[in-house]
Amino acid sequence: MPTDKAQALVVDDETDILELLRITLARMEIHAVTATSVAEARARLTEQSFDLCLTDMKLPDGNGIELIRHIGARHPELPVAMITAYGNMDSAVEAMKAGAFDFVSKPVELQRLRQLVAAALKLSHRPGGESDAAAPQLLGASPAMARIRQLIAKLARSQAPVFVTGESGTGKELAARLIHAQGPRCDGPFVALNCGAIPHDLVESELFGHKKGSFTGASSDKQGLFQAAEGGTLFLDEVAELPLQTQVKLLRAIQEKAVRPIGTQREQPVDVRLISASHRDLNAEVERGRFRQDLFYRINVIELRMPPLRERSEDIPALADWLLARIADKTATAPLPLSPEALATLARHPFPGNVRELENILERATALCEHSRIEAADLYLPETTPVTTAPAPPPDSAPVPPDPMQWDHAAAARRLGMSQRSLHYRLTRLGIE
Repeated sequence: MPTDKAQALVVDDETDILELLRITLARMEIHAVTATSVAEARARLTEQSFDLCLTDMKLPDGNGIELIRHIGARHPELPVAMITAYGNMDSAVEAMKAGAFDFVSKPVELQRLRQLVAAALKLSHRPGGESDAAAPQLLGASPAMARIRQLIAKLARSQAPVFVTGESGTGKELAARLIHAQGPRCDGPFVALNCGAIPHDLVESELFGHKKGSFTGASSDKQGLFQAAEGGTLFLDEVAELPLQTQVKLLRAIQEKAVRPIGTQREQPVDVRLISASHRDLNAEVERGRFRQDLFYRINVIELRMPPLRERSEDIPALADWLLARIADKTATAPLPLSPEALATLARHPFPGNVRELENILERATALCEHSRIEAADLYLPETTPVTTAPAPPPDSAPVPPDPMQWDHAAAARRLGMSQRSLHYRLTRLGIE
């Protein structure tokens, strides 16, 4: 047996399929070891290690789902893909829920098979949890975030569609970017679309592209986001906002792994991993008839719930330090620390806007703070907001226009009743040199 080649375990009881897969893999410099049953496959797994596994769904002594679960329990680093009957998406979804890396349908398309095998081999040589140091990171040491990081590392080793749930501001896009960065598609593009930000009559063009002249305003050919994400990941945020007509076409694109640009008659194959997200309850949207149940079934193969900030308040200090450093970097100033009272106030706040709200609060506090650290009153939260009365202007006084030749920041800050730091921050935000 060759030792310098990648090793693949191929499990199928049809001789012609085994031969086709063996020849195709050999042309990719991969040595195939074959098995015709679940029992034989288990025996092969005990005899040697493999870089990937391809298994049929129906086998004489069981099914591929059993083998996928067996591999997941005993060989978790081994990517396994399911070979399903044509059009049987239910089996494909079941396989990916059980832990399959991906699936390919019969009759096997060789180009699709080669893409799958290449991604699996890349994954098998990428240890679980490994990520690029430059990739975005989830901050926080709470148990909730530790579980999220573990789940993201696991999801990165799959091609299954992921549905990210959570309130606004919990980091759903960040989670999607991490899944992409830690997976075999990390060298491909990450393309994001907020479905709620696109007019309904343009969303299909954005997703699938169009040909010149296909509708009023189509002055040139346009590439869709599915094509732009080829070989990478397409992230559809606020997917619940898609109109029903577009949902039908999205479902077909997922099932057929192909899209048809507006104004064309032929579908174009696409190799894209789909991650979607919404802050809405899609089960409720399905019950109200606003979201297709069959589409929800396809995009919700694996669900990832991002916890709200109030469920991990112990992460607030680390998040605040990072956000304050980022705010200071934008204004070229030293970051302001938070007083213990300010931290305690933040810990009690419910944060309906989550991390995004925390950033807004700290940005406002940085602008208004007149001391060397941010105090609780600078946060201007309901329990700490001081009641102040603006001093009345002197009688018969009028604003004195500034002399453009003189920029005395200290004097200007005194006249405005704020610190030089606050003045500098506001000038920077307004682009005033």
